[in-house]
Amino acid sequence: MDKNYTILIIDDEKTQRESLQGFLDKQGFTTITAENGIQGVEKFRNNPVDFVLSDFKMPDLTGEEVLEQIKEINPLTPFVLATAYGTIQKAVSLMQKGALTYLTKPIDLLELLNIIKNAQENQYRVRENEIIRKKINSNLNSGLIISNSLEMEEILNTSGRIAKSKASILVRGESGTGKELIARAIHLASDRADKPFIVVNCAALPETLFESELFGHEKGAFTGAANTRIGKFEEATGGTLFIDEIGDIPLPVQVKLLRSLQFGEIQRLGSNKILKLDVRIVSATNRNLEEMISNGDFREDLLYRINVISLELPPLRKRKIDIPILVQHFAEKYSEINGKNVNNITNEALDLLMKYNFPGNIRELENMIQRSVVLTRDNYIKIEDLPREVVMNKSTAAKEHLEDEIGDLNEKVENLEKRMIYKALEETNQNQSKAADLLNISERTLRYKLSKYGKPN
Repeated sequence: MDKNYTILIIDDEKTQRESLQGFLDKQGFTTITAENGIQGVEKFRNNPVDFVLSDFKMPDLTGEEVLEQIKEINPLTPFVLATAYGTIQKAVSLMQKGALTYLTKPIDLLELLNIIKNAQENQYRVRENEIIRKKINSNLNSGLIISNSLEMEEILNTSGRIAKSKASILVRGESGTGKELIARAIHLASDRADKPFIVVNCAALPETLFESELFGHEKGAFTGAANTRIGKFEEATGGTLFIDEIGDIPLPVQVKLLRSLQFGEIQRLGSNKILKLDVRIVSATNRNLEEMISNGDFREDLLYRINVISLELPPLRKRKIDIPILVQHFAEKYSEINGKNVNNITNEALDLLMKYNFPGNIRELENMIQRSVVLTRDNYIKIEDLPREVVMNKSTAAKEHLEDEIGDLNEKVENLEKRMIYKALEETNQNQSKAADLLNISERTLRYKLSKYGKPN
């Protein structure tokens, strides 16, 4: 346990107080005791306290009054009530006022220890997240990590814990979920933060340029190579190379990439010289690499090399709790850029955003809010400022629901399936592999469906 973790015990019964103190001292904690509520609040005010365990029934201040006063001083400190069976109902109601939980007397010491451990771990995680968030956000120019969701908090915490390692990291997630932002966060929280963070977007590269882009080339290595050029690996020396959409790398280049990752060395095109490099690799993909391996499109040994640690970013539709704060952030951002003062959104407009599924994820939401800030004539965003697809989403869904209530089931299912496939292809710019990932089906299944329904016009 941690001697720096201080627990305040407030109880008017001396035997109970000393028993709890003796047990927690043996577990390695630092303890402070108070024999009544007034003394307990005073000791809390004058000492660094990480956890409070208070009796419920005391002669001067009740556990409820102690809770209220302590939460005024520091609302983040975990507060646990010890209560007799007759007051359990009251203790439960106090959890709504900020109590972490309650324990019935006689206190189960192992249960108490488990509660303290969980609270301690959660506090450390919050502190770690705050440290990494401040460190990252103070250095990020392209955007901030904005989140209230437990999933993203866990990812942020994991990012902070793995940042200083040398392990290769694979960030998975749909397009627009913030994979590059997380990669930058890992770099900025690492010991390499003062070294380059280099991005190579594989989806944007012609197949003939992959090797040159990654490894560089010597003068005359191929037609048009008028000068020697270093590749992304050399640019990232000492720092981090972020390989975005790694699933788009052609198989011949995958072989050379694997060797570079295995031995920490590269060769420029047209050169026999081996260059030893110190580069941390963070990769990202929105594709199912395991399925690509089974189809022969991706090397299994390369996946093992890049996937030492995996982070899975949830799509925005699975973290809708973040939509309100993201809206606020983007509204402030684009108000400043456009010289406006849009600082709010109507409940009706926010309700439509909350009901929309955002196939383009955070990137799509950001574009929507940017558009709305530019278009609105007021200092708040209204329904009429939102894109048509968001406004129509509700009425279309209702109409489709009514249509689908009766009729031929097979026909209705096929119509829905067809609409979903065409929509996925539209969202992915007709990229069948990405559309299949979005629909959570195999590319082979998608091709079969397209042969059945025909390609969209």
